[in-house]
Amino acid sequence: MSQPRPRRAAVTGIGVVAPNGTSTETFWKSTQEGISVLDRITREGCEHLPLRVAGEVRNFDPPSAVEERYLVQTDRFTHFAMAAADLALDDARLSRAETDEAPFSVGVVTAAGSGGGEFGQRELQQLWGKGSRFVGPYQSIAWFYAASTGQISIRRGFKGPCGVVASDEAGGLDALAHAARAVRRGTDVMVAGATEAPLAPYSMVCQLGYEELSTVDDPARAYRPFTAAACGFVPAEGGAMLVVEAESSARERGAPVRATLAGHAATFTGASRWTQSREGLAEAIRVALREAGCAPEEIDVVFADALGVPEADRAEALAITDALGAHGGRVPVTAPKTGVGRGYGAAPVLDVAAAVLAMEHGLIPPTPNVFDVCHDLDLVTARARAAELRTALVLSRGLMGSNSALVLRLGAGDAS
Repeated sequence: MSQPRPRRAAVTGIGVVAPNGTSTETFWKSTQEGISVLDRITREGCEHLPLRVAGEVRNFDPPSAVEERYLVQTDRFTHFAMAAADLALDDARLSRAETDEAPFSVGVVTAAGSGGGEFGQRELQQLWGKGSRFVGPYQSIAWFYAASTGQISIRRGFKGPCGVVASDEAGGLDALAHAARAVRRGTDVMVAGATEAPLAPYSMVCQLGYEELSTVDDPARAYRPFTAAACGFVPAEGGAMLVVEAESSARERGAPVRATLAGHAATFTGASRWTQSREGLAEAIRVALREAGCAPEEIDVVFADALGVPEADRAEALAITDALGAHGGRVPVTAPKTGVGRGYGAAPVLDVAAAVLAMEHGLIPPTPNVFDVCHDLDLVTARARAAELRTALVLSRGLMGSNSALVLRLGAGDAS
């Protein structure tokens, strides 16, 4: 008796709210052109902090994207998530009527690193400035890492499997892997991704303990991974949500399959042990390739983690070569996040969105602000590079030691 064919997890919708665009179209236009939007932080209360540069989302109007009853009980990072989820569902051609008919067939999984710091700060200021009677009940939930998952599912009536991943930056890829696993096990649709809002004064003070954070005040020099001038990373807000669904279900309803999540793996090598991340990241790449049934030479482009710390950059460059062999020195590598900042758990999801768009357009976006590469990488700089792209590898590492790798295939890929 033949075994049923495994369900493939397909990306059918992309929704982006990022520093360089509050729609997928504007995000891709800026990304492919290598436009850097890093700039001096303008948020009130941050003027005296040593962290001066970040990627801010400046053209986002929460009331126009989210209903008032949800705005008052949620933080900025959840506003981003709800707006991006709506964009992704629209892009996937999934109407409310369709999801209302089968609410248990749709689930949500998100990742978060910073949580709702802005909401929490506002409520704590009320507590200390006016007293406990001025603290609202939503303080208990708005800061929570799972708030975005909960609010998206409540707002849209999704009753399928829901979850949240807290594995620092690598959590963005891990959340997509959870979504793919749910689809393979029978869930028709998963809304998955990550958004962050770490630029409130309280959140920024918490980040100042990261040795990897850049305190350079020149936006053009603050985040330059893989160069001799690398001095750390700059944070960012925003993120992306994807619709991940069974390829067969997508085809039945006539939705285009933009890419498949072909393989994923994760490892852990300990906080700030960047030399050890070489081995952990290489192993994650190998296992992700094995799950995808993908040979190293099939990888057409690598979207790098690009921490911006010399030791970590060297470890990543070596990990790529360790895992991909001779092909590792020839495969094009890019890090478009140097133009928008490193948005913690949201950063690799934006990379996945960019990777899908890159494969669709046959264009590898450049790495903004980077031109004097000092590692053995074919890093795409200055301008986008035309190429036939069928398979992409996205890498991510967290400051606490998580490593993650995801293999994407254009359109209908091999079963994973």
